This record gives sequence, structure tokens and C-alpha cells, in this order.
Amino acid sequence: MPPAPGEEQYAALAFANSVIASPGGRFTDFLGTPEQANQWLADHGLAPADAGLREMCTAQLRSLREQIRSLLASRVEALPALPAALSAVNDAMTKVPTASLLQWDEKNGPYRAPPHPTTEIVDHALAALAADAADLLTGPDAERLTACGSPPCGRYLLRHGRRHWCSTRCGDRARAARAYARRTRTEGGSGVETGASALGTHPEGG
Repeated sequence: MPPAPGEEQYAALAFANSVIASPGGRFTDFLGTPEQANQWLADHGLAPADAGLREMCTAQLRSLREQIRSLLASRVEALPALPAALSAVNDAMTKVPTASLLQWDEKNGPYRAPPHPTTEIVDHALAALAADAADLLTGPDAERLTACGSPPCGRYLLRHGRRHWCSTRCGDRARAARAYARRTRTEGGSGVETGASALGTHPEGG
């Protein structure tokens, strides 16, 4: 599926949408395996393609994703945030240093760069995604945050105008569902009227 509106601007939104529900109870999870998770992080500039993620790190990513989705849902539905979700995001942001540290190269001298050892790749990715989610939830774009209005999709997006769908496909499905519901109500109403007419003309009905 194409990115939902807002995903290009907020990696956390793409992260929250990295699991997609489809009709018929099917799910597509881009963090389903370590290889898929590694590819997702690489595609979003959060890890090298050869990082070699293991299942434990992948499980951490999936766990943070669910907590971020919980916070997005709370914001969209104007409900209090779950304390566990807040703690997960704050813990991820504070687990690693975010400042560019002073480094020293023997040939070129001092410079500043963020620490990024291989063993901390996932921690840095989690911190970046958590901070991005916090920026989204506290910034002006939070007013545009909404959930796709075409069940069972479940993706989040930044609304443009009155659009509440994450993609053309979901929009088509929602319109088809509404048309079907209207047709069903019309046919049901006609059925009731026909039944009443039949009773009115029945000899015993007088």
C-alpha cells in the first residue's frame, strides 16, 4: 500500500502503520521477522541494511509500536493516555544519549558526532521513533491526526480537509460499504411496506 498521508513527515507514523489489517482477518506485519524489521529500519534510515537484528530486538520494536499506537489512539479519541504507553516512550527516549558527543580523530583532531555503536543500533532507532512520536503528539499536526475510516484498516494519518482514509483503496472500500448499507436499508424499508400492503388487502383484514 502507498504511505498514509503524514508518513513521509513522521517516521513514527510510518512505524505505527507498519502492521496493516485487511478484510478477512489478514494482517501484514513489516516487523514480523528480524529480517523484515531490519529492512524496515534500513528503508527509513534508522539502521544499516546489514545490522543483523535478532528476534529480541525485533520484539522490542513491536512492543514500542503498540505503545505508540496506543498513544495515537488516545489522542484521536480524546482519552487519557495509558501510563504504560507513556513510560515506554519516555524510557526509549532517555535510554541513549541524544547529544552529539565530542570525538577525537588522530589525524583530523576533534569533532562532534552522535554515538552509534553497532550494539546500540536498535536502542537509537527506538529513541528516534519515540522522540518523533512525541513531536507529533505535541506539535500542531496533532490536530490533524486521525484513524483511517475504512475498517478494518487501522492505519493512522494526518487528515487533509475532510479526508479520513489512508489510501484510495480504503476510500473506495468505505464508499462501497456505505452504498451497500443504504441499499440494504432501502430494500428493507420496501419489504416492510409491501408486507403492510398485503395485510391491508387480505380479506380478513377488512
